[in-house]
Amino acid sequence: MTRAAVISGLGGWLPPRMVMNGDLPAELGTSDHWIRTRTGITRRHYAAPGSATSDLAVEAGARALASSGEPTVDAVVLATTTPDRICPATAPEVATRLGLTGAAAFDMNAACTGFLYGLACAAGLIATGVADRVLLIGAETYSGILDPRDRGTAPIFGDGAGAVVLRAGTPDEPGAVGHIDLGSDGDGAGLIAVDGGGSRQRLSGRPELEGERYLTMAGREVFKHAVTRMADSCRIALKRAGQDVADIDRVVAHQANIRILHQLADELGVDRDRVVANIDRVGNTAAASVPLALLHGVAEGALRPGQRTLLTAFGAGLTWGSTLLTWPDLALCD
Repeated sequence: MTRAAVISGLGGWLPPRMVMNGDLPAELGTSDHWIRTRTGITRRHYAAPGSATSDLAVEAGARALASSGEPTVDAVVLATTTPDRICPATAPEVATRLGLTGAAAFDMNAACTGFLYGLACAAGLIATGVADRVLLIGAETYSGILDPRDRGTAPIFGDGAGAVVLRAGTPDEPGAVGHIDLGSDGDGAGLIAVDGGGSRQRLSGRPELEGERYLTMAGREVFKHAVTRMADSCRIALKRAGQDVADIDRVVAHQANIRILHQLADELGVDRDRVVANIDRVGNTAAASVPLALLHGVAEGALRPGQRTLLTAFGAGLTWGSTLLTWPDLALCD
């Protein structure tokens, strides 16, 4: 029988520093009411000064490994837009700190779709026999690339990490990752971007401008793309799995904006209460968003074993992806 990647462990980590809407800089010209009604966010977490994405990834990875009941894996995939350094990749350091020296380890950047792209990579490693067990982590520290004066981004993003362990299994098992739909459109590369620090800026012959070090986002355009791309991708994933929207118990989507989640549900014809949401407490955590939503869904009873679960995400690039699975019975670890 074909080898499948089966989710066998789940963990996450949020930095202790909690930032409420009222704690944001006054120069943003926002209020708690303004932020909540437009985004659904009431608070987010920021990493402590002197910490890095790897610190969050290690915490989430350790919990996912403990949840799986096995301390080792053959590969570590780190989905992140905010690596510790441009070079080298952050994943090898994370692997070593988790006691996994010798395991294959690499970073991947698909922005907020990183976890879905990472699932595809992990599933491929397992299907081809390169690995029997893979630790997939989505970790971000967006607080380091936010302009504190930009109310289009500063109230939205937060820091965090979520992780899953995948093991070799069979396609009919609970937790087996199903058909994955992935896509991209580089014509929208400028809609969500950090222009400074890359080769385009460095080889331009001019120094980095102050604004180029920060994330910029064309909010209205991104909103429209997010709903359309995720909805279309979900339909493709369902069709490949031979399933219908009516068969879905839960939708776990990238937590970008509560209005995007609601409009996505409406577009798919899914009751809004079937969409797992934790954006109110964590904000947009990019590649960590989907695994953190899974974790909170399980912890709070919104996501239960046996439920047909549709995962979907959209992010910078532009990138998007979706997959379908039956949620397994997992033990969570503090």
